[in-house]
Amino acid sequence: MAQVEVILLQRVEKLGQMGEIVKVRPGYARNYLLAQNKAIRANKDNLARFERERVQLEAQNLKRREEAERVAERVAGLSVVIIRQAGESGSLYGSVSARDIAEAATAAGLSIARSQVVLDHPIKALGIRQVRVMLHPEVVMPLAVNVARSPEEALRQTRGEAVGAAAEAEAEASEQPELFDEGAAPEA
Repeated sequence: MAQVEVILLQRVEKLGQMGEIVKVRPGYARNYLLAQNKAIRANKDNLARFERERVQLEAQNLKRREEAERVAERVAGLSVVIIRQAGESGSLYGSVSARDIAEAATAAGLSIARSQVVLDHPIKALGIRQVRVMLHPEVVMPLAVNVARSPEEALRQTRGEAVGAAAEAEAEASEQPELFDEGAAPEA
């Protein structure tokens, strides 16, 4: 299948920087890059138009990047708590998606869209996970997501205590009385 050449209007992760002419598959160009105004088709007219507007586009990009860096500095170390139902083993009865994380972050004071949350896999277990938030194509901020069954459990997880079935088994083992004296030999 033939590839299409496009001019990137902003940095695209794993593809290139602003102003680069890259070859991509037609569906990726049509459905993502062109649809979200991240690129324009590489033809003679668009290339001339891009060169005329390059300084303005770079200035706008720099301004948006600086704003994103200020926001990242302001909310550095942000942690959000998401309460979900889970089984005894700690696996969730559903999953935590990018939409859930974006809503929790907005409630915590960081207004982000779900498209800005980079989640490799949906979160399907209790615990604290680090998630990347793309405030700008060149500014990525880590966000701690604490998934728990209750606010009390979230607080325990934040302190570093084990929760779930492993913690209960550990607590039971420490409560068991010693059956034998240390160093005593069995009777014959």
